[in-house]
Amino acid sequence: MRAGRPSRQQLRTNFHQEVENALAGAGLRSCTGLDDDTEQALWEIAAAEPADREGLAAAAYRAFAGQLDGSNAARWHADLQRRTAGAEPRPEE
Repeated sequence: MRAGRPSRQQLRTNFHQEVENALAGAGLRSCTGLDDDTEQALWEIAAAEPADREGLAAAAYRAFAGQLDGSNAARWHADLQRRTAGAEPRPEE
C-alpha cells in the first residue's frame, strides 16, 4: 500500500505502464494516482479495436499532460462550481 500521493516521476512511470497495458488491450491497474480524465482516455484505448488503439494514444498523452499541469483539476473544479452555483444550501439539523 502506498502512503500519500505519488511523485511526478511515479506518475510518469505509472502512466507509461498503463499506456502499454491499454495498447495491449489489457485493463488498467487501480491506485495508480492517475486522474479520471487520464484513466478514461486509457480505457478508451483498451476498449478499442487493436488496429485503432495506436491512434488513440495521443489523447491519453494530452490527458496526462493536463493532469501534470493541473488543467484537468481546474476544469473539474470549475464544472463543480458551475453545477452547484444555484444549489440550495442543506438545512442544518
